[in-house]
Amino acid sequence: MSDDLPQEFWQGVEQFNSGQFYACHDTLEALWIEATEPEKSLYQGILQIAVALYHLGNRNLRGAMILLGEGSNRLRRYPASDCAINVEEFFTQSVELLKELQQTDPEKILSVDLGKNAALSLPRISIIKD
Repeated sequence: MSDDLPQEFWQGVEQFNSGQFYACHDTLEALWIEATEPEKSLYQGILQIAVALYHLGNRNLRGAMILLGEGSNRLRRYPASDCAINVEEFFTQSVELLKELQQTDPEKILSVDLGKNAALSLPRISIIKD
């Protein structure tokens, strides 16, 4: 499948990793609408996690947690060996962030500046080299 991933997918990965979460959502949503399984689940999982981080940046903690859960659940069902990204690592990082959000005082989370503070470890998409 990795050879079949369109250039827009890689653009979405780059947007995600550079913190352009809303742009990533837009890029991957266009692919998701037209995709079939298993790519559809991959695109939707990543874009939901991107929107979760966008919500987190806008202090919408509830929305962030809901979408982190939904996106992670989609990635859980994805056959990780079918892709040129490390789906398992991305899934694990997303679940860890969700657990951290659920176990930390909301006031503490809402006071964090995501762009400047390493208090929360945000997921990143790693590319698997051939």
